[in-house]
Amino acid sequence: MTAKQEIFISVDVETAGPIPGEYSMLTLGACCVDQPSRTFSCSIKPISNKFVPEALEVTGLSLESLAKDGLPPDVAMQDFATWVGSQCTQWELPVFVGLNAPFDWSFVNYYFHRFLGTNPFGFTAVDIKAVYMGATGSTWQDTRSSAMARRLNPTLQGDHDALHDALYQAELFRLARGLINP
Repeated sequence: MTAKQEIFISVDVETAGPIPGEYSMLTLGACCVDQPSRTFSCSIKPISNKFVPEALEVTGLSLESLAKDGLPPDVAMQDFATWVGSQCTQWELPVFVGLNAPFDWSFVNYYFHRFLGTNPFGFTAVDIKAVYMGATGSTWQDTRSSAMARRLNPTLQGDHDALHDALYQAELFRLARGLINP
């Protein structure tokens, strides 16, 4: 049996708080790591009114405006699942990549299962912080994106816009992967 070729997809979310279910995923951005011009982004209607003020301050997002202008969560997740599927042939496997993947993964996985009953990424994700730590021998504390940027010299930077951050993370992942396979 031949292994499927992996299509790495950088995913970032902005949320109203620290955990899915109680707090809402507000925006979602994604791009193909090795073809970053292939992107997806959406704003999502909140599933609750609960929020951490600092989470909204850092993004500039508003629950009220998203309730009016965001996509219903089921539509957003179906659109994202369709986009993920369109990035892969039957011989390719989509692989979720995130910077602090446990956080982003928890929201994306929760929303996929709550609203669609399935997750096109399966049940796994690649964490860029762990890849960087393994490639450089750094400490966990030195896996912050700012510390990675000092060593890797990316051309992009994050700004708490989910799509911009997905693109930035994709660049960091490519650069960190390049340390392993120069």
